[in-house]
Amino acid sequence: MKVEEAQHIFEIHIEEFSEWRKRPHKHNFFEIVYVEEGRGRQCINKHEFAYHAGNVFLLPPLDCHSFKVEEPSRFYFIRFTDHYFLNSDKGTNYKTWFDRMAYILANYNKVPGDIISTDRERAYIIQIVKSIYQEYLHGDTYSDSIITGAMASILNILARSIEKRYVEQGNDTERRFGEILRYIHTHISDSDALRIPVLSEQFGISSSYFSEYFKKQAGMSLNEYIMKSKLKLVETKVLHTDLTLKEIAHELNFSDSSHLARTFKNTYGMTIKAFKQSGQMCCA
Repeated sequence: MKVEEAQHIFEIHIEEFSEWRKRPHKHNFFEIVYVEEGRGRQCINKHEFAYHAGNVFLLPPLDCHSFKVEEPSRFYFIRFTDHYFLNSDKGTNYKTWFDRMAYILANYNKVPGDIISTDRERAYIIQIVKSIYQEYLHGDTYSDSIITGAMASILNILARSIEKRYVEQGNDTERRFGEILRYIHTHISDSDALRIPVLSEQFGISSSYFSEYFKKQAGMSLNEYIMKSKLKLVETKVLHTDLTLKEIAHELNFSDSSHLARTFKNTYGMTIKAFKQSGQMCCA
């Protein structure tokens, strides 16, 4: 195994395997993996997907993942930590990026598979990943700004690709419903934007029928769906930020931290503290 590393606000490694070896555990926010050479099977949460050169994967945090190498393989791993998104010194709104990626990871279907939908996007991401790696190796005073811009491009493509796939799942039932889901998750922290009169006007569905329509499509009430979506974000914020429960409750419009803690325990059957401890123990 060959490992080359560059350590800044995130890490990028090139790793070569003829057989998979368990990597040292690191508490990452998530990883992007580009397969430059080789073939085999990607394993995540007991599911498998055949991989080959050119694949791009997203490895969500705290999931169990590995690769069954069938032909010597060369991977690029870009490992993000929460500190990348909470960094406020680069002129980029990293909190906005963190919230966007938290939403993607909270709603991303955590099974194996390539996440890029078009050859054009794939070629662009591969080019950017290789360029970032070269900037790390031969960096100068301009490199940080170049890398920051390049990473913003990758994250935008990932956000679009994953959101498109997620919304299309809603569109399988009814096209307008997919757009409603997109709207809800985009405005998840804005309670006023998620009131039935606002949603009804936005999507041309009568207020008296909207609740029935949503439950028919989602299999649960609007309030249940919004709460479920908020709690997924709570999971990510608890594991990957230093925010207090009071701050998380305020960001997601819970009445107070006690309301958040009570709702979390009623839903998951454990306290937030127990969840955080068990989450940190999940294998990598």
